Amino acid sequence: MRKQFLFIFLALIVAHTSQAQTRSTRIGYIDMEYILENVSDYKEAKAQLEIKAQKWKQETETKKLEINKLKENLKAEKALLTKELIDERETEIKFLETEMLDYQQKQFGSNGNLMFQKAALAKPIQDQVFTAVQDIAEAKNYDFIFDKSSDLTMLFSAKRFDISDQVIRVLNRTDKREQLTKKQLKEQETKENLENAIDENPAMADRQKALDERKAAREKLLSDRKLEQEAKKKEYEDRRNGIAAEREAKKNGTISEPVKTEGTKTETAKPETTLKGAPAEQKAEERQKLYEQRKKELEEKKKKILEEREAAKKAKDPLTEKTNTTNN
Repeated sequence: MRKQFLFIFLALIVAHTSQAQTRSTRIGYIDMEYILENVSDYKEAKAQLEIKAQKWKQETETKKLEINKLKENLKAEKALLTKELIDERETEIKFLETEMLDYQQKQFGSNGNLMFQKAALAKPIQDQVFTAVQDIAEAKNYDFIFDKSSDLTMLFSAKRFDISDQVIRVLNRTDKREQLTKKQLKEQETKENLENAIDENPAMADRQKALDERKAAREKLLSDRKLEQEAKKKEYEDRRNGIAAEREAKKNGTISEPVKTEGTKTETAKPETTLKGAPAEQKAEERQKLYEQRKKELEEKKKKILEEREAAKKAKDPLTEKTNTTNN
């Protein structure tokens, strides 16, 4: 069958080549398994099917454990049982083994539930893939498109002929279009045109990849700068709030300041009692008091000096009189 298919395939290529000598033949291929693994609906349904398969497997293992337990019991009690009882138990074990094998074949056989549900699960996606392949072939003038995962043996396949990613994009576009607004549809069409142009020109794909990498690096740099600016701004605001709180505390007299005394001793000054609403008047009063105190100290010092001079003068006069008397 395969040889016959290959012969028909080669005959078609030769016939098509002879009819289209004016242009080159375009050939592409898809990987159905790769496409199915990248379709979200198929992956979700496959996960549910795997849960069922795991449950069937556990049931099979439970049946095996029960049969093994019966075999061990029969082996341990065989010497105490009659031939009729032994035959009866062996018949029961054989029946359970046959039942277990039938269940295993029913669930995991070539025509079992697992294979049947896998085929039923893939069928709708495969239909969508075939439709997408036809659309791509008509839009981009492909002559032949093959399935890499089918029975057709491909000894070599260049990556540039693989249109699997294009098929996946077509499938995803169909799902997205149902949920987009008019503006989003227009943006989506622009994006699709760019993707189509990239598919047609591999060199453009490399340039687009480089542009995306530079864009990602630039966005990361801008994000880092923004975070750094926000950190500096927060630090500045914290410092400013701290200074404002400290000033407010000093203004309300809730912070005490150390005052130097004689020698090296220091003592804590009492909280300042300022008059709210008139700080300038209080300062003027304090300066006036300080001035009067210094004036009083100077007057007392001057008075003391005059008294000392007067006392010294009186002490000197008797001595002068005694000297004059002696000379006479």
